[in-house]
Amino acid sequence: MSAPQPRTPADFLRHSRFDDAQAIFSGTLFVAIAMMLFGQAGLLTGGTAGVAFLLHYATGVSFGKLFFLVNLPFYWFAWRHMGRAFTIKTFSAIALLSVMTDWAPRYISIDSLHPAFAAVLGGLLLGTGCLFLARHRASLGGATVLTLYLQEKRGWPAGKVQIGIDCTVVLLALFVIPPQRVGWSVLAAVVMGLFLWINHKPGRYAAT
Repeated sequence: MSAPQPRTPADFLRHSRFDDAQAIFSGTLFVAIAMMLFGQAGLLTGGTAGVAFLLHYATGVSFGKLFFLVNLPFYWFAWRHMGRAFTIKTFSAIALLSVMTDWAPRYISIDSLHPAFAAVLGGLLLGTGCLFLARHRASLGGATVLTLYLQEKRGWPAGKVQIGIDCTVVLLALFVIPPQRVGWSVLAAVVMGLFLWINHKPGRYAAT
């Protein structure tokens, strides 16, 4: 009988399916809570989530349904440039977030919420959730796919790119929501971007 082969360093760096599943669930839950805070405070975020929020405020259709639909075109980009596993995990995270955001208000209720608190806490929760997903080769679609691609292929810091995209989307909301809420939404985008900029740098986390 042959002796078992010793585990290599690469084996210790490889995530198991359970590792990926718990990270996708935890990260998506953090983001769902952030979306609930933003929705109650009348704020929005950047990327495809921001576009979904704008459409939600304009049409009344649920954020979860719109978020899932807005992300559909980005699956092709993810499949082609980021790989099959990344795309499948990203699809799972988006579908899970769509369900969570529609169901969360049935189980969580906040009587009073200042927009400043919602912006800071929501931004941190968003950053943390996206970091969980990024470290397990997943995302929530849209701008996040693009920022991860540019960091991997061009070395552009994901946090900086995310701040630029998110602030652009949020500023477009001046045509839909009051300027004061846009200002708080910009704060949330900056908090999230800074969190990712500090904690998600090329080469810092090498597991797959």
